[in-house]
Amino acid sequence: YRYRFTVKVGAPPDAAAARAGTKLARGANFRCLVSGVPITPDYIKAEGMAGRMGARLMAIVAEGDRGRVYLTPTPEHEEVARKARPDWKPETKLPGNPRDFRTPLYGLTTFGDLFTPRQVVALNTFSDLIAEARERIRQDAIAAGMPDDKRPLHAGGRLATAYSEGVATYLAFAQSKAANRNTSLCFWEHRMDRLVATFGRQALPMVWDFAETNPLAGAGGDFFGAVESVGEVIEKQFNSSSTARALHADAVTQTLSVDKIISTDPPYYDNICYADLSDFFYVWLRRSLRSVFPDLFSTIVVPKTDELVATPYRHRTRDRAEAFFMNGMKRALRQLACQLLPDFPATIYYAFKQAEKKGATGIGSTGWETFLEAVIDAGFAITGTWPIRTEQPKGLRAFRQNSLASSIVLVCRRRPDDAPLGTRRRLAEALRAELPPALVHLQRGNVAPVDLAQAAIGPGMAIYTRYARVLHGDGHRVTVGEALALINQTLDEILAAQEGDFDTDSRWALAWFDQHGFDAGEYGSAETLATAKNTSVSGMVQAGIIHSRAGSVRLLRPRELPADWDPANDDRLTTWEALHHLIRVVGRGGEMAAASLLRRLGGVADLARELCYRLYAVSERRQRPAEALAYNGLVKSWPEISRLAVTEARLRQTELTLNAPAAGVG
Repeated sequence: YRYRFTVKVGAPPDAAAARAGTKLARGANFRCLVSGVPITPDYIKAEGMAGRMGARLMAIVAEGDRGRVYLTPTPEHEEVARKARPDWKPETKLPGNPRDFRTPLYGLTTFGDLFTPRQVVALNTFSDLIAEARERIRQDAIAAGMPDDKRPLHAGGRLATAYSEGVATYLAFAQSKAANRNTSLCFWEHRMDRLVATFGRQALPMVWDFAETNPLAGAGGDFFGAVESVGEVIEKQFNSSSTARALHADAVTQTLSVDKIISTDPPYYDNICYADLSDFFYVWLRRSLRSVFPDLFSTIVVPKTDELVATPYRHRTRDRAEAFFMNGMKRALRQLACQLLPDFPATIYYAFKQAEKKGATGIGSTGWETFLEAVIDAGFAITGTWPIRTEQPKGLRAFRQNSLASSIVLVCRRRPDDAPLGTRRRLAEALRAELPPALVHLQRGNVAPVDLAQAAIGPGMAIYTRYARVLHGDGHRVTVGEALALINQTLDEILAAQEGDFDTDSRWALAWFDQHGFDAGEYGSAETLATAKNTSVSGMVQAGIIHSRAGSVRLLRPRELPADWDPANDDRLTTWEALHHLIRVVGRGGEMAAASLLRRLGGVADLARELCYRLYAVSERRQRPAEALAYNGLVKSWPEISRLAVTEARLRQTELTLNAPAAGVG
């Protein structure tokens, strides 16, 4: 089987096959381009583990006169790449974390395996040059008149030796940053015509077609570009008048928070294993800076034993991992609770999308059930939540997803020692009484629908944690998981009760959407539902929200609604229609066009936003991501649309005032 790669310009003859590439459907990962035989995942992994997986040069990207050009490789080019022989490479084993580290399954089992030989040679060279630069900087500093007591940086030195070590530290940061763009896990983004770094997210996935950059070419991965980037950070820090200190301590035993105002962002159950991922950079920093910071780099890898994450691969079972997390988090939070200034609350950030699970106690969330249990057992009472818009909207994972828009900040105080006992019945009554106004407050504060269920945990848990314990009728404790299930149940009831504010046509449309989405259903079913909702199919056809023909009925999609619709001329104005016209206008004309429509909707606009929350919940439950994305996006845009609507109203009022006839004097 001999094969070669040739670069062609233009569309491939069989565009569909090119888009499919070598990917196959179920049962196989790839298809052999030479024989056409499907290749199973197990076969690929076995070949990789046996050391029979290699790499071939497919193309060369070069700088042209007006852009980059793709060139067909030659055997000489490939031979040059294979001649590199590094005298050292990191032999640290990759962790057995199958979720975040995929390469060991294919035979890439050490950190050194993640780099091509000439990438290792380049990074080794930069590391060696950092040591040389450190000595030259020290000599230059002495020559410039700086005294030298030979006291190193880690011992508190501030003269020539320490100065040179400080500069070398920043150079090591640059080398570490360059390593992110010089691995065999970087890929080429052909649409943007650029290299994409290793860490697009907090994981090391397997990459089949990778890009190797020239670290001295002035493009992505260039070492001097990394130096400039680090320099920009230093420049901005030195120009700032504020100062800060970073200290390292065990959260379980630390005393740094004594009589301090505490705001903390704790580990998120099993989301990200930072210690494992840190080894990628640690192995290079240790090579460059071990002599500068001997204590800091005394271990071969980053210490991991005490990292508070619930990782089953470290603890053998999920139950043991959860017990470790729970115990450690309780101790750490109890330490904070004991040291907290009594007049100030502690704020604890979390940004963890609540994943529902069904169990004997109803619906709950494993991560937050465990975390909140630790918060409460530490002696905290949750007094509220602050949804804060912190998440970057255009990140790799957020792109075209219903990702979190906010971090939710738990506001906690020490629970009084004389807190009363409560019962499940009293908890349920308090939730039904206090959660509706809290939910309205969150909606009016424009919490995105994707964040609403999570934000509502705060007001619900504030009720639960005002008691020392909440008991069932037989005397055993109502667990945090049971409380979360009750909060979620009450939240669903409140959202359902809000339907009473909608007109009859919108209530029919909501019930129909729950069953059919925007797909067609039988006319008979539509008529039966219309009778129950005190409306009619023919009336809703005239209202312009449904299409009825040949025994089937379906809701009109936003794009099907008339572009010349004016709510002032609609004699059967519905909340459903107003909402979906807003979605149509935002999609076609943006927020400015939507603002003009919002201004003309008047009081219906607030109901449209409430309906948006309800429809998002239905879309999530029914697994309709496109619809959920549209409803979530409209609510997230609502503050800007409202601001523009107010601005437009003021401008129109000013125009009317200026154009009004002047009053005459008789």
